[in-house]
Amino acid sequence: MSLRSLRFAALLVVATLAESAVGSEPAEVVLAHPIYAEYFACGEHAAGQLKGLGDELGTDCTIQRFVLFDDKRLFAAAYRADGSRNEDWFGWLQPVLSPADAVVEKIDINPVTNTPGRLGKPPASSIQLLRDDGVRFVLAHVRDVSVEEGVRVTAGQPIAKVGNNGFGRAPHIHMGAWRDDTPLQIRFDQHYMQFPEIIERPDRPQ
Repeated sequence: MSLRSLRFAALLVVATLAESAVGSEPAEVVLAHPIYAEYFACGEHAAGQLKGLGDELGTDCTIQRFVLFDDKRLFAAAYRADGSRNEDWFGWLQPVLSPADAVVEKIDINPVTNTPGRLGKPPASSIQLLRDDGVRFVLAHVRDVSVEEGVRVTAGQPIAKVGNNGFGRAPHIHMGAWRDDTPLQIRFDQHYMQFPEIIERPDRPQ
């Protein structure tokens, strides 16, 4: 067999493995209101990476701001200084917004605050919401929850603040969604996203 044939065969194997890992059916998507009123970035969990409703197909979202270095270079960053303190993170204690018009179904609180860079122990503080169509959302690693179980909230309403607790290393919000036994892929409605002109200088006193 020629080298070209071997390469082609290897590509077929890789493609087959990728298709079997991801699955032939695309994930069902749910549209959600952004959970922050600031610019943020999310790291999505790959299909099969985490098991369990609320974890599978979930996403970890971190507030970012633009940091100006030397009055010349502008970068998006998640924290100032070296990020060793929770207060260094731009998301720390920022409002967390409801992703939908929903009822607060369940609240769990973990009073332990993690140190950035060190993995905490589960469970995380979380809020579980139930939308009228049966879709459930969970927002984890919250703190200072400002709603109670059983109340109705509206999309974009502040319901908590960003914390650092549970199985996490830094201030952020994990968000998951599902209907019945089916995990849903989250898509934020860009019509409600904000892109504020926030600039942080590394040498600015805090």
